Formats: sequence, structure tokens, C-alpha cells
Amino acid sequence: MNHRYDFIYLFDCTDANPNGDPDAGNLPRIDSDTGHGLTTDVMLKRKIRNFISMTKKPESPYGIYVSEGAVLGRAHTEAFQKLGINIGEDSKIEITEESADQFNETGLADGLRIETDEDEKSWLILEGVADKKLVKDWLKESELSKAHQKLINDLLRTAKSRKPTREETASGRDQMCRDYFDIRTFGAVMSIKSAPNCGQVRGPVQLSFSRSLDPIQQSEHSITRMAVTKEEDFAKERTMGRKFTVPYALYRTHGFVNPFLAVQTGFSEEDLKLFFTALENAFQFDQSAARPAGSMAPRGLIVFKHENPLGKAPSHTLFDRLKIESFEERPAEDGKPPRKFADYASRITFDGQPLDEVVKPGDSRDLGNGITLIRRI
Repeated sequence: MNHRYDFIYLFDCTDANPNGDPDAGNLPRIDSDTGHGLTTDVMLKRKIRNFISMTKKPESPYGIYVSEGAVLGRAHTEAFQKLGINIGEDSKIEITEESADQFNETGLADGLRIETDEDEKSWLILEGVADKKLVKDWLKESELSKAHQKLINDLLRTAKSRKPTREETASGRDQMCRDYFDIRTFGAVMSIKSAPNCGQVRGPVQLSFSRSLDPIQQSEHSITRMAVTKEEDFAKERTMGRKFTVPYALYRTHGFVNPFLAVQTGFSEEDLKLFFTALENAFQFDQSAARPAGSMAPRGLIVFKHENPLGKAPSHTLFDRLKIESFEERPAEDGKPPRKFADYASRITFDGQPLDEVVKPGDSRDLGNGITLIRRI
């Protein structure tokens, strides 16, 4: 990649919950000082990961490292296996069904697991990449019987594993970047104790939190369910619940693509096109009860392309050229709050001119000084 990129992403929310806060009962996130709505960068990254998972085969080079239900350590092991680097073999010992139930009930340390084969035999397995010290420390604190502790100690004595060298760790990191789109895009911390160390990756693509242009209203709705979950509640016939929405908000996000880090992770111009396509379709396949179809939509993707990797202007000076006049700054003539994107459309300007007069969606414009303005949405 030979160019630096900065971009502005606009999306809106209508009668939906764009990003609930689990620490606040799933209320829409809000800046407590100003009342402006917030969404995290992680929310958008999740949408992008989901889009890639749906539109590409879940394999190299478009695998997704942070996916639902994934055991991250397995990806590390697979990377070293591809490279032909021996990091140890799994050790296993047959156990009774009763022992398997007890292990499952008490839980096991990272690196230990129970498996049942086709013959219904249960096995206690110590993964070859397990951190033995971590398992031993856990064993000291556990309340397992002496017989069960002996089973695990026997596995530890017979296990054959080793830590990868610094060079092998670097090779594993590069392999993970080749295999997983989200690692070479956003980066990842892959130095986990329960798997081979693949180091850390700084991702070339970074996103800011999104902030609404105006303060939002957190609407709370009572809902009923014509069923109950507990036998003792049968007489009630129904149960009550709560649902939270934002009547309307337009959110603004800033993003950056670092070409120097892109070289390190292997993030290419083709990956960048796919990333922008994912942003353009981020909410198209994300419908749910909290975000019904059409309730969230991308409204703008403005990209600044620099002619060289270092860039021709600081990011903040480019972002400041796109202005969106809020209803706090200039209330509507009828005094009503914004409730659709059209209420904001005439308030969006670039260098003081209406955005549509500067560049149409799908077009680009040379801004001079080695910077090209590209309007994808």
C-alpha cells in the first residue's frame, strides 16, 4: 500500500438501539455530560467481521479470528502446524464416565479438556500447547479428589511441549496475518497463555467512537410476552420486559489507514476495498429485534486519499473541512428535533459549500496538495 487514507463515516439510527451498554441495562450509550449518543469502535468492527464472514469463505485469507464461539488458541496451533513448527502433541488418558461428569462439573484449567470418541469412551486431554505451570498452579488450588489430581499429574509428566522461539513466534504472527482478515486489518493481541505465542499485531485500520450530532433521547418501552419461563408463574399468563430505542440520531465516526502498518500486516489495496464495501453494507445484514430492517443505515463515507504513505495534511484538518450543523447550533424553524436524515442533509458542507455541490456520491475530486476526495456514499 502506497497511500495514506483518512475517512469520515456517517450512519443514522431510527427507533432502534445502535449499541446498548451492558453496564447500564442495555440502554443506548450516551455521553453523560452532553447527552450525545455514543457507539464504540468495537460495534462497527463486529459489523465488518460479520459481513466478511457472510460474503467470503471462512478460510485463509478471509478467516475471522474474533468470531462467535471461537477458541482463539486453536487458530494459533493451526498456524504453527501450517508452518511445520512442532510445538508439542496432545496427551490423553481414558477416564470413566463418572470422572468425566465430575471434571465437567468442577471445570478444568486452560489446556485441559474432556472429549468423547465414537465408541462413547471419555478421555482427559492435555493439549500440547498448554502452559504446564498454569495447569499445575490451578491444580494446587483445585478441590479435585486425589485420584483425579493423579490423573492430571500423570498427563503432565508424559506431555511433550515447548515454547516457540522468537523467530518462530514472528513466523506464527505473519501466518495469522495471512490467514485472518481482521488481524491484518485491526490487529490483535495473540500472546495468550493457553496457546503458542503469536505476539501482537498493530492494525493499520483504526476507528474512533461514533458520536451523534445532537443529544439523543433514550426511549424506554414496556413489552409483554404471552408466555412465562417458570412453572410457578403459570397463573400470570404473561411476563413483562423492557426495550430501549433512540427515536433518531445521526452518528459520525473518523477512521484512519496507516500504510506503514499495512506493509507489516500484509493489508492490501484489495483488502481496503473490501473494508469500505463492508462499511457500506454494515447494517444490511445486521437486522434484529433491537435494530429492525431499515432502522440503521450508512449515510456517508468520505475518503481522503493521499498521494504518498506519509500523507499531505494532518488528519484533523481534513476532518474539520466537513461540517454538519447541529440542531443545537441552529434549531429548526418549527422547533422540532431531527427525525430523519433529510433534516440534516442541507446542513452538511465541505469548505463552506453544500457537499453535493463539491462532490456527488460515487465521484471524486482533486483537492490539490496531493489529496483526493472520494465520496463512496
